[in-house]
Amino acid sequence: MSAQTSSHVLLEHYLKTLKLPSILREHRKMASVCQAERADYSTYLLRLIEQEILDREQRAAERRLKSARFPVVKTLDSFRFEEQPSINQPLVRELAHGEFIKERENVLLIGNSGTGKTHLATALAFAACQMGFKVRFFGVTALVTQLLERREERQLDRFFKQLERSDLLVLDELGYVPFSKLGAELLFEVVSRAYERTSLVVTTNLPFESWTEVMGSQRLTGALLDRLTHRVHILEANGESFRLQDSLRRRGQRQKTKKP
Repeated sequence: MSAQTSSHVLLEHYLKTLKLPSILREHRKMASVCQAERADYSTYLLRLIEQEILDREQRAAERRLKSARFPVVKTLDSFRFEEQPSINQPLVRELAHGEFIKERENVLLIGNSGTGKTHLATALAFAACQMGFKVRFFGVTALVTQLLERREERQLDRFFKQLERSDLLVLDELGYVPFSKLGAELLFEVVSRAYERTSLVVTTNLPFESWTEVMGSQRLTGALLDRLTHRVHILEANGESFRLQDSLRRRGQRQKTKKP
């Protein structure tokens, strides 16, 4: 084995040991490019390190997106604000910068079914992922079911610790299914542990005075709202359902097509 070959083998061994896969993959090709451009060694090294950093950031973003467990990825660019004029668009745009997460504040999206609350919650959470925040998305009913199962398996504390590592929790569709007494208490525990530590984005179709119907206890509802609304941004969506509008639009298009 020649000295040059030995050096390459040793270099690649060290790059694997140091876990620098992008430099391992690109160093030969980058050397050829820099040689052709007559770039110096500092430029060669800088380009390799930049590629490693970019790839690491990309992999980290992909991991955050995967761990968030969005049912469907949504962005603000695809939200039709013109069809929901009741929504405070400037506030939504401001929240998308992520300052509310740094300040441990909450966001409540309140309004009728089909008005885009889940879309906005997902879009804000997706933007947070892109900025480096750790996010988890839950349908509230599924979360309560999971809490009950973890309690039965004696893994509740471990699950709570997993949630506490998040910067942002999305609790989607509160209000569609009432909870048992134990389920309501466990949901309150999630909110209580998040208080001034982890930001929450909650979507609901119920006004505050109707939350007791879901939680089952006026005392528990009051304590839950007290924590959620201490430092909160409220977005109201009072327009017509997107799904209804889309259905009517498609029906109108079909009728036009059928006309002779």
